[in-house]
Amino acid sequence: MNVFRTGILMAAMTAIFLGVGYMIGGTGGMGIAFVVAAGMNFFAYWNSDKMVLSMHHAREVDERSAPEFVAMVRNLAASAGLPMPKVYIIDNPQPNAFATGRNPENAAVAATTGLLERLSRDEVEGVMAHELAHVEHRDTLTMTLTATLAGAISMLANFAFFFGGRDRNNPLGIVGTLLVMILAPIAAMLVQMAISRTREYAADKRGAEICGRPMSLANALRKLHKGAEAIPNPDAENAPATAHLFIVNPLRAGGVDELFSTHPRMDERIRRLEAMAMGTPTARPHHGAHHKPSSRRATGTSGIPESDDKRQKGPWG
Repeated sequence: MNVFRTGILMAAMTAIFLGVGYMIGGTGGMGIAFVVAAGMNFFAYWNSDKMVLSMHHAREVDERSAPEFVAMVRNLAASAGLPMPKVYIIDNPQPNAFATGRNPENAAVAATTGLLERLSRDEVEGVMAHELAHVEHRDTLTMTLTATLAGAISMLANFAFFFGGRDRNNPLGIVGTLLVMILAPIAAMLVQMAISRTREYAADKRGAEICGRPMSLANALRKLHKGAEAIPNPDAENAPATAHLFIVNPLRAGGVDELFSTHPRMDERIRRLEAMAMGTPTARPHHGAHHKPSSRRATGTSGIPESDDKRQKGPWG
């Protein structure tokens, strides 16, 4: 169902793009829009991962520079039946992570130093399992192409101000041009958000399966959400188009801004993971009820006394 829904939304995004081209320049404009979309998607397919990693100043690590972290990713990838991705660390105090790459054979996962410093080992595993789920589902390519199309739609809408409304094939003339300028970027943004939210729920579920501990991911999401709200991420603010790649929104927002977030509501993501941990995926907990951790987790996030558990967190590199 998620794959079908994503396909429909991608088709809607493409239709918006071609429609914008038609409204600006008629049938010729639609043809030009198609060529532009194909070119941008081709470029994004081959170069998006390098661009995103560079934007966030990620540095690649290996068994020598970050042995524990790389070993963790290797074990999780093996559990998921995936090739070993490249591993990166971002020197950023905000706890967060993302995955990128055009396919599982050319994937990369990245975590911030804030994530590695603030989360327990089990919680880091949950986060990285979530990112590997995106790799497995090929969400990294889907979201990159979606972001490329959304940016191209906004670009065409700006062109409409200067060139739209003059083509005799344009059915609405200047009125259509004005509508394109206002509504097309909004429609593209809404479709992009819908795709992103759908893929986050699926990655949460699969990530919990990969690491085997839904509550580890749920606890991690709580910490990441609070950390993202309290700690700014200048790189993400300078490149907001990459915000949807992160496990939690790196851009601080609240109130009405949450309606336009690229990520689902955090309380709903956590609720689904808690229900999964209890073996009732469709059940909603009673109002005011709280999930009680098992006796294994009561002593620490990795099943050992809390003081020992804290020592499990590093060094990560």
